[in-house]
Amino acid sequence: MTDPRLAALAQTLPELRLLTDPADLEHYGRDWTRRWTPAPLAIALPSSVEQVQAIVRWARAEGVALVPSGGRTGLSGGAVAANGELVVSLERMNRALGFDPVDRTLTVQAGMPLEALQNAAREHGLAYPVDFAARGSCTIGGNIATNAGGIRVIRYGNTRDWVAGLKLVDGRGELLDLGRALVKNSSGYDLRHLAVASEGTLGIIVEATLRLADPPPDSSVMLLALPDFASLMRVFETLRARLRLEAFEFFTDRALHHVLVHGAQAPFDETHPYYVVTEFAAGEAEEGAALAAFEHCVGEGWVLDGVISQSQAQAAQLWRLREGITESLAPYVPYKNDVAVRISAMPAFLAETQALLAQEYPHFEVVWFGHIGDGNLHINVLKPDGMAQPEFVAECERVTKLLAGELQRHGGSISAEHGIGLVKKPYLASTRDEAEIALMRGIRRVLDPDGLMNPGKLFDP
Repeated sequence: MTDPRLAALAQTLPELRLLTDPADLEHYGRDWTRRWTPAPLAIALPSSVEQVQAIVRWARAEGVALVPSGGRTGLSGGAVAANGELVVSLERMNRALGFDPVDRTLTVQAGMPLEALQNAAREHGLAYPVDFAARGSCTIGGNIATNAGGIRVIRYGNTRDWVAGLKLVDGRGELLDLGRALVKNSSGYDLRHLAVASEGTLGIIVEATLRLADPPPDSSVMLLALPDFASLMRVFETLRARLRLEAFEFFTDRALHHVLVHGAQAPFDETHPYYVVTEFAAGEAEEGAALAAFEHCVGEGWVLDGVISQSQAQAAQLWRLREGITESLAPYVPYKNDVAVRISAMPAFLAETQALLAQEYPHFEVVWFGHIGDGNLHINVLKPDGMAQPEFVAECERVTKLLAGELQRHGGSISAEHGIGLVKKPYLASTRDEAEIALMRGIRRVLDPDGLMNPGKLFDP
């Protein structure tokens, strides 16, 4: 440990675990974007809130920028450390701290993986209902920092809706106790909600108190094949009116192709343009309602084929067709757009966007999937063989600027659930106006006066 700044940190915190091996720097210095070369100063793995506070105070004294790190499953470059920052990984702070059966809350350290949190809630006969495919590796701190949504937003909302309170070490090293799990609190600004979706730019989330829900009802999963997107919206309206939907997800034939290549089982003998996987409360009445809704949609020509799960194993197979998409595309290192519009605006937006991408990406494969129930579309652009990565990214960024214009016209957002990070920073103005961005900068300066908390992310100073 030759850097004198690290020597000073080690002297201040002799029990702090510090990593400087090149393999560790690469592993902890990037997220799933893989577009920046990791170059952190070192990796700090604190085991307590006090150690996090001491790290921040050291950083202020030494002028070292900090990058908070959870599971690093983000897709916007929010956890990238490419300019000599100290990465502060919360992976050792991964314990449950307390359960309150009256308030039905669970308090955990920020480094707890989402799946471990879900399991802990289940042990108390309750559920933490926010869910997505990266549940085994993403952490609750990262989920809060990006206000992650996932596959059940239609029923349960985003992460923000389940955060009763949190503790944040700000850029001054102060520990802020925000929200305090009060159901009602009209005593001024709710700073808890500033921390949610702040992407580590206001401080490091170290602890969270989360509301829990009743266990979800028994459910069934239905996979439907559809001829076009307009039919998809009509099917959504029909099922939402007749069933208690837990999830409603769509994907295209190209998305299915990649999942099947990755090892999933083909659901139908024929290939269709669009697919929906939907989960709904099960029971004799619900099964009858689902069958009636299915027959109605078939009769209208909105559905071409379908299957309803008859077992948990079959339900898992059907969900794999949706949840396996991101993993199946990972070898291509796709350029990803994660956008949102109002549900009512989705048909018009999709038609215009498909036309735009067909015109601008004539030789690129574009894979679509998303969450219809909350207006969130994922657009994955695959690099053609033989095209250099920098040229591919430059071309995608040119088109993303055009896409941001489409979103602005439809009142949408350039980031639905992945955050802004580095990737989407140039397009923030399509979602937020100048006055809003100026206010956000001002808030950031108050909580991080030295500009050391995840600098360069979200917006420039």
